[in-house]
Amino acid sequence: MSDLEPEVPPPAVATPAKASLAEDFVDIFFSPSAVFARRANSGFFVVMCVLTVLLGGLFLANRGVMSGIMDAEFTRGMAAAAKANPSMTEAQMATARKFQEYALNFGAFVGVPLVLLCLGVGAWLTGKILGARLTYTAATMIAAYSYIPRVIEAVGINAQGWLIDTDALTGRFQLTLGVGRFMDPEMAPGLLGLVGRVDLFTLWVTVLLGIGIGVVGKLPRDKAIAAGAMMWVFGALPSLWTLVRG
Repeated sequence: MSDLEPEVPPPAVATPAKASLAEDFVDIFFSPSAVFARRANSGFFVVMCVLTVLLGGLFLANRGVMSGIMDAEFTRGMAAAAKANPSMTEAQMATARKFQEYALNFGAFVGVPLVLLCLGVGAWLTGKILGARLTYTAATMIAAYSYIPRVIEAVGINAQGWLIDTDALTGRFQLTLGVGRFMDPEMAPGLLGLVGRVDLFTLWVTVLLGIGIGVVGKLPRDKAIAAGAMMWVFGALPSLWTLVRG
């Protein structure tokens, strides 16, 4: 290069814009790719804690709406268990009832972190299968941010408690915005669980998981779509297992 020729600086590498956690919780609805890009190297603990508090609080607020439904679910489950295991005792049923009461009071505060940690495992494995550069921490971060629409779902359940007579409902899927709302709660649990996953919020979370794995794992669009589909199947595994066993 001649001394007279100007030196051309290397192209600048774009860095994700900084934002607060509150902005993340808003942007995840409108620009999820930007959220995942700027949080690619962040942890998941703070987001998980905020979600646990929000969903736990809403879960407690929804006890009045859900109590009758959970009683019906418990009665149906105990009838099926007694049919499969005639030797089940009253003491065992009483223990199961106490566990249900615990779940109604504290279930979300324990369940939300467990669900997010399990979703992190699923996202990490999915990324590995598709060739993504994804750590477990990043995968669980994706799971945590992808789960934020569940807050809107919980608010919607509370709103339904004010608008409709939930005492007449006998199945948890009857409060969802999906196919399960119109299905008979008495149908086979495994099949109902699968059908119930064709739901607005479940699909929303699934799409966000696919976007997050694609952005953070640097996957092309087709593999990001495949990642979302695989995560939907991952979430359906308990229902598939129940269906196969039944």
